[in-house]
Amino acid sequence: MEKHEEDNQTSPTEFLLLGMGDMPTLQIPLFLLLLTIYLVTMVGNILIVVLVVLEQHLHTPMYTFLGTLSSLETWYSSTTLPQLLASFLTGNRAISVHGCMAQFYFFSSFVATECYLMGAMSYDRYLAICQPLLYVSHMTWKFCLQLVAASWLVGVFVSATVTAFLSQINFCGPKTIDHFFCDFTPLLELSCSDTSVVTLVSFIVCFLSIIFPFLFTLISYVCIVATILRILSSVSRKAAFSTCSSHLIVVTIFYVTLFIVYLLPRTAPLRQLNKVFSFFYTILTPLVNPLIYSLRNREVREALRK
Repeated sequence: MEKHEEDNQTSPTEFLLLGMGDMPTLQIPLFLLLLTIYLVTMVGNILIVVLVVLEQHLHTPMYTFLGTLSSLETWYSSTTLPQLLASFLTGNRAISVHGCMAQFYFFSSFVATECYLMGAMSYDRYLAICQPLLYVSHMTWKFCLQLVAASWLVGVFVSATVTAFLSQINFCGPKTIDHFFCDFTPLLELSCSDTSVVTLVSFIVCFLSIIFPFLFTLISYVCIVATILRILSSVSRKAAFSTCSSHLIVVTIFYVTLFIVYLLPRTAPLRQLNKVFSFFYTILTPLVNPLIYSLRNREVREALRK
């Protein structure tokens, strides 16, 4: 008993990601499913990046944003899936504390970057539909690249801030993380020191990197929908809506699952449900993005046929 208490008071050098290890009979099917998802995600998103780079008629701000989003999704998937696949293959679900912090840092920076990038894409669509006469003068190549660079820089900065504070707390509880990757809340549950500062910092960062871009994106699409509904011609109305429908679908899937994950209480009965929704926004969203954009976008389909 004394030895157990002593272990609990010792800062661990590694964590054990429980993940989906409570389903031993499904390990091989899950490995094959996740491997297929990862390969399709990588191939699909890399293909979109290649198309945007090689096809001259896709050298526009909208497709620059799309290519950036696809490249982001490849990194986004690679922060969680390789570790998860390796655990299924080897049975070793341990991850070092430094490895866990690194995974959290890269994952959170990609999430924040994606939120700002989606906000930039919504602003691009707002200008194209609501202010078409100003689009060319406002959405220049320079401004487009500035928005892309700002999305990455903000994502990297806010993630580094939270990770720096998170790495300072003491982890002396159980070494097991009831999740399939190192996320903020599961890590915080293992702390035995005061977490009020890191919680406050994370709240401010979440507002700046998730809530603010979400509200900006929401307002942009409210204006877009209002403008589309005022168009008298049904053909023109359909054409206007088709230019932003793919992005709207992606934004809806991403934010709905993201909010459910972080607003859902982490009580024992809801932990498995939390994992399911985490699976949606961390693994399935990068998979469906290239499918949605390629299947619903005429110019991308034409570039694929070439």
